[in-house]
Amino acid sequence: METEEHFFTASRKKIEEYVHDRILLVKLQAVEKTSQLAGKLFSVLIIGMLIFFILLFLSIMAGYLFAELTGSLYIGFGIVALVYIILLVVILKLRKSLIEKKVINEIIETVFDKGADAE
Repeated sequence: METEEHFFTASRKKIEEYVHDRILLVKLQAVEKTSQLAGKLFSVLIIGMLIFFILLFLSIMAGYLFAELTGSLYIGFGIVALVYIILLVVILKLRKSLIEKKVINEIIETVFDKGADAE
């Protein structure tokens, strides 16, 4: 009877340790995935800012170029604004099919990356 009690006490202790270790593993995996997403988000943000400044200065340059060609500052910068309006309309039309699906797929791929879990 005493060995049976000892068996159940030891088994309960092992089960509690196992559950604790599994919870810790899930927490560590969640932190890893969150940090991967944060790292990707940060790098995309930095790249986005650099692209923004490049486009800003190229747009100013193009505005002055078109102003020189047309002889009017308003028309030159108006042409650049028209190009951006056309780009905005195209992006709004293709937003769901291209951009949002790509972002969603990237997040899902990062969260459920089986290659990192196998290691």
